[in-house]
Amino acid sequence: MALSLEQMVGSDLLDIAEKVERGERLSYDDGLRLYRTPNLTAVGYLANLVRERKHGKKTYYVKNQHINYTNICNKFCKFCSFYAKKGGPAPYQMDLAEVKRRLEWHLDVPITEVHMVGGINPRLPYQYYLDLVKMVKETRPGVHVKAFTAVEIVEIARQGKVTVEQALRDLMDAGLDSLPGGGIEVLSDRVHHELFGKKLNGEEWKEVARAAAKLGLKQYATMLYGHIETDEERVDHLVQLRELQDETGHFLCFTPLSFHPEGTELEDIEHPTADTDLRNIAVSRLMLDNFDHIKSFWIMNTVPVTQMALWYGADDADGTVQEYEITYKDGEWGNKSQALTESAMIRMIEEVDRIPIERDSLYHAISGGEERAPVANAGRFTALPLAPV
Repeated sequence: MALSLEQMVGSDLLDIAEKVERGERLSYDDGLRLYRTPNLTAVGYLANLVRERKHGKKTYYVKNQHINYTNICNKFCKFCSFYAKKGGPAPYQMDLAEVKRRLEWHLDVPITEVHMVGGINPRLPYQYYLDLVKMVKETRPGVHVKAFTAVEIVEIARQGKVTVEQALRDLMDAGLDSLPGGGIEVLSDRVHHELFGKKLNGEEWKEVARAAAKLGLKQYATMLYGHIETDEERVDHLVQLRELQDETGHFLCFTPLSFHPEGTELEDIEHPTADTDLRNIAVSRLMLDNFDHIKSFWIMNTVPVTQMALWYGADDADGTVQEYEITYKDGEWGNKSQALTESAMIRMIEEVDRIPIERDSLYHAISGGEERAPVANAGRFTALPLAPV
């Protein structure tokens, strides 16, 4: 005998569950209740209803490589362990030859996306950024270049003494294909003032997004959670993004990013938990009804939590990555050559009875999609080792 909706989610969330079943937009107050209910399983159940309504069992991944071209930054964000500082990481600035060398390390891997972000380094001239994108295209012909957060775009425009729109046009002419979602962390004036006051504020970030949308440039969106933000600020962030997506329609995917305090000015904050990670993914899926995709970034969330997230609203497991330096440094989690082989990525997805689909950066399917027999240990969330490359 099938359980009723109330039996599945409980009476406290029944009105929200009925909205979800009818496909109605959830309110700010609904979002706040989803963050605060102790019934995480019910929140995940509802998020999975939306996830399967949109994608069924399909789970997307991309073959990608990350390049962080400099860690010199003049913004001094309190939550950042990446930028060069006294007692912290040594400063570096890659010239074009070094970036080319990094790309050539992985020429044997058939990647389709290069993801490039870096610090706000005032020594880098306008032409550097244009040449950087051109060089990636020349070294990896046909690859999709996803590069430069909104904060970087504003710095690039400043260096070129041009408008943001003109800087974006020039970068697109050089080969830029989309923008990543970082740079605003949480759309909250309070958090902005306390943690990253030298970066763009929320309205300035939105103006870059609007400029990108005007030019037909696709963009990703994120939220950094687990530091000093409140539940109210999380929900407000999601509502603001939803309203912006109503306006522009240019966002491809939303990724909740888990804050890791190691090496930051916020080291006393507790480490993220699986509960926090899963709740943020699930609430994001429920609130962002106009976003097609919700991603679990396995490097920050870990492989086992990402596997669980595929039943809590996420339909994207990110990519094979190759290297990632923003959160972890040498000596942490083995080394910074953090990668999953494609076979390990497929296994990670299939272990939890999802169907892996390799995608390009615009979510066009490249391969996969066949429903296969479940692997022998499906549902056990086996932790896969990181595979050095």
